[in-house]
Amino acid sequence: MGRIHVLDKHVAELIAAGEVVDRPSSVVKELLENAVDAGATSVTVEIKHGGASYLRITDNGCGIAREDVPTAFLRHATSKVQSRDDLEGIGTLGFRGEALASIAAVARVELLTRVGDELEGTRYVIEGGEEEALEEAGCPAGTTIVVRDIFFNTPARMKFLKKDVVEGNAVASVMDKIALSHPEIAFRFLRDGKETLRTPGDGKLKSAIYAVYGREFTQNLLPVDYEFGGASVKGFVSKPAAARPNRSMQNFFLNGRYVRSRTAMVALEEAFKGTLMAGKLPACVLHLTVSCRAVDVNVHPAKIEVRFVNEKPLFDCVYHGVKTALNEQDTPKTAQFPAAPPPPVFAGVQPQASQLSLDLEPKREPVSEPEPEISVPKLERSRPFGAGRAVRDSRSLPFASRPAAPSAAGAAWESFFPSRRAESAPAPDSAQPPADGENREAALPSSDALPPVPDALPPAPQAPAPAPEQTPAENTPAVPVREDAKPPFRLVGEAFGTYLILERGDELVWIDKHAAHERMLYEKLKARRGDADCQLLLEPVPVTLEKNEYAAALEARELFGKAGFEIDDFGPGTILVRTAPLILEGEGVADAVMEIAGYLVKSRRDLTTEKLDWLYHNVACRAAIKAGDRSSDEELIALAERLADHPEIRYCPHGRPVSIVMRRRDLEKQFGRLQ
Repeated sequence: MGRIHVLDKHVAELIAAGEVVDRPSSVVKELLENAVDAGATSVTVEIKHGGASYLRITDNGCGIAREDVPTAFLRHATSKVQSRDDLEGIGTLGFRGEALASIAAVARVELLTRVGDELEGTRYVIEGGEEEALEEAGCPAGTTIVVRDIFFNTPARMKFLKKDVVEGNAVASVMDKIALSHPEIAFRFLRDGKETLRTPGDGKLKSAIYAVYGREFTQNLLPVDYEFGGASVKGFVSKPAAARPNRSMQNFFLNGRYVRSRTAMVALEEAFKGTLMAGKLPACVLHLTVSCRAVDVNVHPAKIEVRFVNEKPLFDCVYHGVKTALNEQDTPKTAQFPAAPPPPVFAGVQPQASQLSLDLEPKREPVSEPEPEISVPKLERSRPFGAGRAVRDSRSLPFASRPAAPSAAGAAWESFFPSRRAESAPAPDSAQPPADGENREAALPSSDALPPVPDALPPAPQAPAPAPEQTPAENTPAVPVREDAKPPFRLVGEAFGTYLILERGDELVWIDKHAAHERMLYEKLKARRGDADCQLLLEPVPVTLEKNEYAAALEARELFGKAGFEIDDFGPGTILVRTAPLILEGEGVADAVMEIAGYLVKSRRDLTTEKLDWLYHNVACRAAIKAGDRSSDEELIALAERLADHPEIRYCPHGRPVSIVMRRRDLEKQFGRLQ
């Protein structure tokens, strides 16, 4: 072991700077906090190449006196803390006196500043911790800091910087947080010569939210204003109908500082409990105010984690404030219907007034030839337990006996299972349409042969009851399977709208229809890797993302395309989805993209195949039939057939079992029939 010695000043400064400055976004954060503490009402930030080669921050704050400029770049030099007692109630964003010294140690810094009552300003240049120039200069009141070539003297740190786009989005994320934390300040952000953010600085939080996140996010917010137990909370939370799949849009600001507080996060989600769908999380922009002496902000190098003397008042304030806002202001979602198209107007024909008005009393048009009545046998879906009636195979019913309106998940079934019309048993001759080339009018009865239409339709005839001498097993046709497959099964029924019950030989098979359908869709997507069925959306869907998620999504456009999504850049923080997988319903497109973007940000390994598999898991889960959805016997049997054709499917993509087998012997042991 070597001798103990004191580090060189420059080496010590480089080590200390690593705790404060690790990328351009941390430089911007420290300098913006200084601008806010200086009382600025207007701040402009400009970066080039992600901020690694050039960044400039200009504010109209109080400025720095000329004699204090060299001192400001010394370590532990600050104007915000004077004594030990000041640490017990820190009310400013900065207080350690390390920011300027750390930045100057690893970059080339130029400072222009002027105090309001001075006629001339000051220009100060420092590179790598060494002073280069201190002179008079003309400049506006306030402070301008230009930082160039970050880590020019520490190549080991420079190699850890990411691409310019990634670093630029990290700076943009810092700008978003600062702009939301201080709506009274007008912020302007220039990125490679293009303005990407401008806030009005009118002191209204909703105006800042609109500038940062856009219209779609802002119009789905509920205001919160509450005081309790010495704490207060003001801001906005998302409506339950506009919840998101992750926490990336949860913003908490404590005494004007962006923080990550588990206490506030849990209180927010507890207040939303019972109003959100499974897997959904609320978004928020909440300003929390507590006594400065009740919180310690000096526990994290980046000052984003805090400790409270007592967390309960803050928890109660957030919980009751959000709960009150939901109870008083959240309203049921209203249905939106497109406007009715105007009546067609032909050349030379003027529409009559009656054609352009709505009649309160509908007019009865005489019916010259009423449509023939077709009696449809009624299929009973529910029956008392132990009634002894055998379940009919829906494939033996005529096609006309299927329900006219499909279930809510009908689109998901039709996207996977082909039409079974050809397998259906033939309908009676009177109900069959004539073949091509025949006279279709001759197939319909004449109007004279039709009976008069009664005022009330008679009840549909009930399905004939099975003969008493037949047993359920004899009356229910078994589903034909291949010779090399397992014994044929009989559909017993469906439990809780979720589980299929099949009788197969001496076994009862329970199948989770969501898990089975999800795995089948996943296998279908995986088999068609790179050639996913997609649909062009009639109206592109805008999706607002956190800046890091936004950058990750744009970088993974090719990955999205392989999964069936076509996305375009729609401005800072927003992407536009133009195509989506065919099996994905329209309402789930935005949620799927949000989840995918959040996953791409959290994933540390750049394994394309792993990410693609996760995309397929996500799409298959959202498109599969859901537990609780009503399904016809035909759909259930089709699912069971497909599952029997693929015995290798035993688990869903998330690892849950698809089916469970209960043997007759084990069941009879439970009833004491066997010992």
